Amino acid sequence: MVSEHSSSKTVCVIGAGPSGLVAARELRKEGHTVVVLEQSHDVGGQWLYNPNVEGHEPMGPKDMTRFLEVHSSVYASLRLVSPRETMGFTDFPFSIKKGRDSRRFPGHREVYLYLKDFCEWFGLRDCIRFNTRVEYVGMVDYGVVNGKDLKWIVKSREWKRSNLIDDHDHSNKVVEEVFDAVVVATGHYSFPKLPSFKGMGSWKRKQMHSHFYRVPEPFRDEVVVIVGNSLSGQDLSMELVEVAKEVCLSSRSMNITEGLSKVIAKHENLHLRPQIDTLEEDGKVSFLDGSWIIADTIIYCTGYSYTFPFLDTKGIVAVDDCRVGPLYEHTFPPSLAPSLSFIGIPRKIIGFPFFESQAKWVAQVLSGKRTLPSWDDMMRSIKELYHSRDVAGIPKENTHDIADFEYCDRYGDNVGFPHLEEWRKQLCISAITNSLVNLETYRDSYDHDHELLQEAFQSPHFTQQAEPQAIAL
Repeated sequence: MVSEHSSSKTVCVIGAGPSGLVAARELRKEGHTVVVLEQSHDVGGQWLYNPNVEGHEPMGPKDMTRFLEVHSSVYASLRLVSPRETMGFTDFPFSIKKGRDSRRFPGHREVYLYLKDFCEWFGLRDCIRFNTRVEYVGMVDYGVVNGKDLKWIVKSREWKRSNLIDDHDHSNKVVEEVFDAVVVATGHYSFPKLPSFKGMGSWKRKQMHSHFYRVPEPFRDEVVVIVGNSLSGQDLSMELVEVAKEVCLSSRSMNITEGLSKVIAKHENLHLRPQIDTLEEDGKVSFLDGSWIIADTIIYCTGYSYTFPFLDTKGIVAVDDCRVGPLYEHTFPPSLAPSLSFIGIPRKIIGFPFFESQAKWVAQVLSGKRTLPSWDDMMRSIKELYHSRDVAGIPKENTHDIADFEYCDRYGDNVGFPHLEEWRKQLCISAITNSLVNLETYRDSYDHDHELLQEAFQSPHFTQQAEPQAIAL
């Protein structure tokens, strides 16, 4: 619904990654006063590569209420799995720039530079406080006012690299502020999710989550077990097989793609194994089919959990087996909307445009230009989503996995956001299809995309661009 009423709010955005930056842009477009709090020294979020993981727990902290010291999960060789043409925000194409990584599936630094360009183009840097960690976000007088009129206390601390050594270092003063609204844009690829195997706690050799993997050299001549054959598991397997003595890729399912089968057939020292059964102190790793190996290192490529250690909602918003909820359309908690919102929760989407549609919706609801459904209607929608997922046999942990272009288009209808262009959808599907057959080469072999690329480059997305002064305040 569209309303004529418009009002300006003071809004705290937590995180200066892709979702946080586009949130700041859209909020300022709507006339809101924005402060972005970012724990790193620069923009980029997950795409701000940090090679230094020394001295940190290789499995991540066991207590999910603790802050994770290493934020980015990006490893040195990581390249995009989607072509760059599909990724750009609607009015800021991810174009090739002279002297930079010109590949269609570029490395992670190119994404960081794109986000840095976006930040500069739209004049966002002046509203970002870097090296600032949010330690507490809580409601002011909840129960006295309704969700619409809530205000939020945000406590943050400026921190430097030296603070990482001691969680109890309180040398920097805590800043306490009150905001009309908070937008949580902290991403979901930072807090390791780990399996549970018999003997895992007593296995004496090296175990680590892929979150802390950076380069292959430390694993030279080792026997490495990689748990999980998702994107990172496949990438690490293909990289480590060149330096390791032996690599075992342990998967819950032995039904693998043609592309992965080709890679395994090509390398004598790469083996597919079923799920781990037990780990023993002498280094033995036993698999469910009865086979075993003596390994030097186990790397868990087992995904990530959502966690918001700073957020106190009195139990209204909770994380249950990777389901953040209740959230209306993966964005608004009905009892706290619109003063609290989340951008960037959904997975298996073309991320940047979807985050943009989320940001527009949040900004316009806060300004009063749009209104949300009633609490009852939002809760009914959430329950229907959960029920439909249950009926389809989709585990709770996959609640936020979208994998549906039609849903993305319907979501954008909330604010009149343009539907994804057909060429964008088809280029994405083409990349996925190619990767299933040609896992090692799909990022550099895509002759079949020529006509789609021509259509993309002739579209308004690439021929028009927003003026930088359009939202300068």
